Amino acid sequence: MSASSRQTAYTALMRVEENRSYSNITLDSELEKSGLSGRDKSFAAKLFYGVLENRLLLDYNIAVRSLRSVRETDTGVLVLLRLGLYQLFFADSVPPPAAVNETVALCRNNGLAEASGFVNGILRAAARDAKLRLPDPKKGKNKYLSIKYSCPEKIVSLWRKSYGDELTEGILSSLSERPPLCIRVNTLKTTAQELKSRLEDRGVRAECSDILKDCLLLSETGAIERLPEFEQGLFHVQDRASQLCCSLLDPEENEVLLDMCSAPGGKSFTCAELMNGKGRIVSLDLYSSRLGLVNSGAGRLGIEIINTKACDASAFDEKIKADRVLCDVPCSGLGIIRRKPELRYKPDLGLDELPGLQYRILCNASRFVKSGGRLLYSTCTLNPDENGRNVQRFLDEHEDFVPSELKLPKGVSRGIDESSNCLTLFPHINGTDGFFISLFQRK
Repeated sequence: MSASSRQTAYTALMRVEENRSYSNITLDSELEKSGLSGRDKSFAAKLFYGVLENRLLLDYNIAVRSLRSVRETDTGVLVLLRLGLYQLFFADSVPPPAAVNETVALCRNNGLAEASGFVNGILRAAARDAKLRLPDPKKGKNKYLSIKYSCPEKIVSLWRKSYGDELTEGILSSLSERPPLCIRVNTLKTTAQELKSRLEDRGVRAECSDILKDCLLLSETGAIERLPEFEQGLFHVQDRASQLCCSLLDPEENEVLLDMCSAPGGKSFTCAELMNGKGRIVSLDLYSSRLGLVNSGAGRLGIEIINTKACDASAFDEKIKADRVLCDVPCSGLGIIRRKPELRYKPDLGLDELPGLQYRILCNASRFVKSGGRLLYSTCTLNPDENGRNVQRFLDEHEDFVPSELKLPKGVSRGIDESSNCLTLFPHINGTDGFFISLFQRK
């Protein structure tokens, strides 16, 4: 017997709450074992991501209708209330009585029958006034934006100070958008046009990127890993920002490339393809288990020039000189919140500690760049401390490196005023993940 869409969404949300698990992995796991039809799976996914993306807004609307503090409310009951309110305010296809009654039924089905009266009362009150409440912006802009877009005040404050109100609201509004599914064509095996035709023959919608030559944007794919073209290694999934990062590093045939923090391997794969499978790539990562993803991906794609090594990138010390060094460092992930909405709620994003670690990795990476070689630093975050300030510090303290101008492809727009060797990508401007890229050259 299959589970209901609402039950599947509830179970997945509880796993995220209790285990702090990744949303995409958790939902995929629950959908796989649910026995739901395709339409019901889509509804479960809509509920799941809708609740995650609007959690602070939903909690605020619970709080203004309840005498009980949200913090004092049982987690299971709180998740059910969020599910019910999301359906009332955001799911137009769900009649209000169904949103209330089905949520109360979930109380009983999940051992929370004693809370059914409380849940029923809150949801019926919300259904009666049919009004989504927001705090008064005149009493605090940070809190207003935080609740409206369900993004913690600390992040809102950081972005307002760093980028101003207009850009901040643009970033915040993008958080609830579905990011495009981008793939990088494996040019060692096929061409973009050949792959596009094959995918379209299977009913997959494929569109060529307007900024990158061998990038396709897909929709209506189903389970992408089950496509024969995926199994045959004709592509790998990679956002345009990451693909652009590799393109700007511009590796060439027969060069040596060092990828300091490589797992799960997307940038190593793209660089290998740009090198036409000729040369040598050394891919590092702290965890051997994650390097297994690099090795298996390279095997599927038929890439033979990647060598992996488990080590701490900030302490790596071997005799190697590389033409290109890619330093895509661990970061707070503020640029990929729309892919992983749970990231915004992490109690500690590492905003104070990460810049120091990133700088140590960047400094260590610079030791392996040949004379005249290039070093690229990148993050998938929107935080000047992790981005531009680390770059400026590096240039101030490393006189043997100079900034190297980024040759941006047509269609890539800058959202802020920054040095020609730096690029900050914003989701609402560039249609990519939030991302930062900076390029240096050794004298």
